[in-house]
Amino acid sequence: MPYETIFFDLDHTLWDFEKNSSEALSELIAKFNLLQKGVSSVDSFLKEYFIINLRLWEDYRKNIISKESLRYDRFHQALKKFEIDDFELAKAIGNEYVAIAPYKTNLFPYSIEVLKYLKNKYMLHIITNGFEEVQHLKLRNSELTPYFSEVITSERSGFKKPDERMFLFSLDLTRANAETSLMIGDSLEADIIGAKNIGMHQVYFNPEGIPHEEDLTHEIRSLNELMTIL
Repeated sequence: MPYETIFFDLDHTLWDFEKNSSEALSELIAKFNLLQKGVSSVDSFLKEYFIINLRLWEDYRKNIISKESLRYDRFHQALKKFEIDDFELAKAIGNEYVAIAPYKTNLFPYSIEVLKYLKNKYMLHIITNGFEEVQHLKLRNSELTPYFSEVITSERSGFKKPDERMFLFSLDLTRANAETSLMIGDSLEADIIGAKNIGMHQVYFNPEGIPHEEDLTHEIRSLNELMTIL
């Protein structure tokens, strides 16, 4: 059966989270004089932050921590790696980060070309665990908004990927069927296995070629490969 509807993840799939985050964090390291306060280098802070951020996002996805805890604790824990135990500073950085990061516009290669190709052939939507207010800014500032009919965030649905209820909410909202829908994302667990569990076909965007043993519908390392699949 041919596809009618395509769901994309946003961060790490279209919007280059690591590059955009690195730019924003580099600015904040300078603004808050972190090198003078004990951070050894920009690169060392970024390395610690990304490790902590990934772990805390996992906890957020599993409902172990709140949105507020995620927003501030990732910076507090990163600062403590450099013996800076200052939660108020972490909170200030956290607020500034969500104010400037969504205005960064680095996308993965071929994002726009692929979306232009797909737009006239399929209904396109976003499914993301990212924060409601932040994701819409990212889409608008990166000029991605016109390509998508619905932006379904975890806050909007009340559930987080890979919870099947988020995918079922998305299908119901967009009047789509799992059998004629396709999920494209970078997270094997949240995007791909989540979609697979409700009978939706998947495209695993795996630019680093991370090994796994999952049986998937498709796997790509570059977004332009979608134009040979679809």
